Amino acid sequence: MFEHVAIDVVSGVGWLRFDRPRVNAFDRQMLDETEAAFDLLLADETARVIVLGSTNPKYFSAGADLETFRNISSEAIDDWVTTCHRLARRIRSGPKPVIACIRGVAVGGGLEMSLHADRRFSARDAQLGQPEVNIAFVPPVAGTQALVRLVGRSAALKILYSGELIDAEEALKIGLVDEIHDAGEIEATVQVFCEQLATKPPNALAAIRRCLADGGDTTFAEGMAMEAHEACVLAEHPNFREGIEAFLNRRPPNWT
Repeated sequence: MFEHVAIDVVSGVGWLRFDRPRVNAFDRQMLDETEAAFDLLLADETARVIVLGSTNPKYFSAGADLETFRNISSEAIDDWVTTCHRLARRIRSGPKPVIACIRGVAVGGGLEMSLHADRRFSARDAQLGQPEVNIAFVPPVAGTQALVRLVGRSAALKILYSGELIDAEEALKIGLVDEIHDAGEIEATVQVFCEQLATKPPNALAAIRRCLADGGDTTFAEGMAMEAHEACVLAEHPNFREGIEAFLNRRPPNWT
């Protein structure tokens, strides 16, 4: 149903793969399809976890297709950024865990989408960067805000000011990615990790995401208030009693 993204669900894991030859560069259609595909996986009850990936082992994404920006109007740029920010919010604060599986070159908007995921798995030969400064622009998928929160101000400025690519080892060192795996094994590794995550109670996973996504941008006291609210809501859900009974009776839980 999509031309530039591919989606499938395997054992509770919903894969959203960028699929626009040759380098997964985003034009307007691909951006809109990514948003629609992500919403589709959010609504799909069989997809307990969402993975951002690519059909191309050499390119996670080359960022925006610059032909899209040739002679673009200020109104169209505003609409582009509005869409990007809406997608960033969905990725960050949706109820389902989101994992990024990065292979090959990951720059610009594609990398920015991965910054909003819960964890980033990188192939050992991946190259990552934010080259927008080289066209006198900024990362528009809430990239500046996500990057500084992930790696800190100093490392974020180095990446954004230089516009240069870094390898997976450097990305791991500064906290831009969480794990590195061989390129031929990374998708299988991510699938196993996500299948394990999919066995957790979905309402608790959603509550954890809300606490971190919303509480992390507030004061400590406000974050504790959110945590207290989520704890009370969870305690009223059948999954809480099921989890306790399963633990005490040493049996697997049956989540609803």
